[in-house]
Amino acid sequence: MGEFDLIKRYFDRPELRPGPVMALGPGDDCALLEVPFKHQLSVSSDTFVSGVHFFADMAASKIAQRCLAASVSDLAAMGATPAWFNLCLTMPSADESWVDSFSQGLAVQAKHCAISLAGGDTTKGPLSISIHAMGWVPIGQAITRSGAQIGDVIMVSGSLGDSAAGLQIMQHQRDAEDALSQRFWNPTPRIALGQWLRNRATACLDVSDGLVQDLGHILKASGCGADLQLQDLPLSTELQAHAALSRAHNYALNGGEDFELCFTLPPHLVSQAQAYSQLQKLPLTAIGYVSAKLGCRIWNGDKGLFAPPQGYQHF
Repeated sequence: MGEFDLIKRYFDRPELRPGPVMALGPGDDCALLEVPFKHQLSVSSDTFVSGVHFFADMAASKIAQRCLAASVSDLAAMGATPAWFNLCLTMPSADESWVDSFSQGLAVQAKHCAISLAGGDTTKGPLSISIHAMGWVPIGQAITRSGAQIGDVIMVSGSLGDSAAGLQIMQHQRDAEDALSQRFWNPTPRIALGQWLRNRATACLDVSDGLVQDLGHILKASGCGADLQLQDLPLSTELQAHAALSRAHNYALNGGEDFELCFTLPPHLVSQAQAYSQLQKLPLTAIGYVSAKLGCRIWNGDKGLFAPPQGYQHF
């Protein structure tokens, strides 16, 4: 199958356009996109490489779901509304069965995130996927990493460490469907939470490289430090059943790729966050405070400071 036949059959389809309408969608040299009045365009780019970010022999549908969710999570972290994405797909051959499975998984995640495929490219080479996710946010309301204030409460959504444990399981069982494995291949971008945090959170990002490393980006950008409590880390019942507590804590602090939101909130807004948590049935957990002393300190109760290893390094 030729490149354009492949694109037409598997990617130029209504199932991949559940999001905002485009003035001109896939099929031309460029898509034409219209951002609502008094909104700014939010753009994030991610590249996923076989053997680094996913297993080459994973089901193609799972690869697609994982990659698109990870990209949309960046939009959620800044409070943006997902709108469109471009897909650049490099693969060794035009395997129709693989591409069909990939496009189906992509459509499932696109519908979940209400985001539409605007265009992209296909080429031959080692399997890799680049996604450019686009959305919009009201002018002046994007949540950046640089606004954390001393005394703010540090909070995280959901639970931490599940994806790292799921990765370990899938290293031995590629078709695993348990809860931890699903957290690896089918993460949930916290889109609604990100929008709720606009004009509330002082800083925010998604946990992709590990809590300690990612929170460090907020602290560096904001010129402050943090004190966390190890016992307050939100651990799922599945993770605690899978791993000893010390290992579960390591997964939570350094595993990464949970794509939960870590954000800082003024103390007087914590009760609002707790009410939102109950209403949406989404755990939001306070794990520490922003402090004046630089660096991130993790306290292990009366045992003093806990020193975790560094999170994921790309190089």
